Amino acid sequence: MTDVIVLHGAWHQPAHYDDLVGLLRSRNLSVEVPDLYELSPVDSTALVEDLVTASERPPLVLGHSFGGVTAGMVRGAAELIFLAGWLLDVGESPAQLLEEVAKETGAPAEGLLAALDDNGRLRLDPADARKNLYGDVDEPAATRAIELLRPEPPSIFGAIPSHVSWRDTPSVYVAARDDRAIAAPLVSRFAARCSASETWETSHSPYLSRPTAVADLIHRQRRNASR
Repeated sequence: MTDVIVLHGAWHQPAHYDDLVGLLRSRNLSVEVPDLYELSPVDSTALVEDLVTASERPPLVLGHSFGGVTAGMVRGAAELIFLAGWLLDVGESPAQLLEEVAKETGAPAEGLLAALDDNGRLRLDPADARKNLYGDVDEPAATRAIELLRPEPPSIFGAIPSHVSWRDTPSVYVAARDDRAIAAPLVSRFAARCSASETWETSHSPYLSRPTAVADLIHRQRRNASR
């Protein structure tokens, strides 16, 4: 039985969400955090859908940041939560949307500072990650989070959903008012695609800065979906 599936963002890994998972498990919720590293949207969706199918009842799926791309494709979930997440439509890619924002505003879209390493992967700048991912996170938690970051292939920006499920699944979008990782026009677009939306006074990573609030939201939505 799986009650909640948490999908990590790009550069992140399951260990980033340990505090949130601990809170959920303390509330007697069964939680899975699959590792989606280096998986295509199709493969990551298949992995998550296997977890959904194996559960006795439909679980809630939460996608943080780039984890939202997979969350938006997963079929069979009771509900979707996009936590400062990317919510793409069929045929859209992050690169395309960032280009659209640049054309609309006349300036490059907000984002993270990354550079190619010797293996051709994008590695985040630690100071930039501290400011733009974990701005309101306390120092010990932010330091650990930065240490856990993994380099990603540039191909992540070319991810394009082959299908979407968010049109047919109840969903909530949590927008972070101080989100410096996703451009504001995109946040508004993504939120409008969901059944409901909330705006929190946080940075891009409320699962670290406000884990209890995230756990409360999951618990509430899980309870509502079970009615």
